[in-house]
Amino acid sequence: MLQGLGRTQQDLLGALLYQSGGMSIDELANHLAVTRTAVRQHLAALERDGLVLRGETRPTGRRPEQLYQLSPRGRELFPRQYQLLANLLIGEVASLIGHDALVQLMRGLGRRLAGEIEAQVIDETRIAQHMHETGYEAEVFFRSGGETEIVAHNCVFHHLAALHPEVCELDLALIGTLGGGKVEHLECMLRQGQVCRFRIDRD
Repeated sequence: MLQGLGRTQQDLLGALLYQSGGMSIDELANHLAVTRTAVRQHLAALERDGLVLRGETRPTGRRPEQLYQLSPRGRELFPRQYQLLANLLIGEVASLIGHDALVQLMRGLGRRLAGEIEAQVIDETRIAQHMHETGYEAEVFFRSGGETEIVAHNCVFHHLAALHPEVCELDLALIGTLGGGKVEHLECMLRQGQVCRFRIDRD
């Protein structure tokens, strides 16, 4: 998010957002009312972080000017309404096919996603790693009785799942397919739990 950046870097990215063709160092310095040296330093940091990239060079009467543009990653820092669209789509699908069919659809999506992630069954540690890569703060707990649990401290679909609980079936199918068993949802944040806890039954 933009909040993690300094004010000048936020303003710089905002300027590039409105100039899709790119801006030169001189143009950015004039727009932001800072020195060219400061612009160079900020651009170097933003380029290093993958938020800005070098575009075309623009001919001038002297030395060609290098233009800088927002990278796709930089654009993603600005607000999106993916959640609104997802909620509308799931609501519409639910009204068309009904609850049971929506549950089956979510399970099918979870199994399909699992197949795209791994070609074979994996253990809980590896599953937690994949969950972490998709935005979950997930870890593995080894209980004293020898049971292994995956604990997620957040839910990337929380708002959506609160409106459409069927969405949870996607996660359950994903974890179960990756782990090669049936998933027990031992604790759920939607049901007043502190975390979401999963145990894979492979018997």
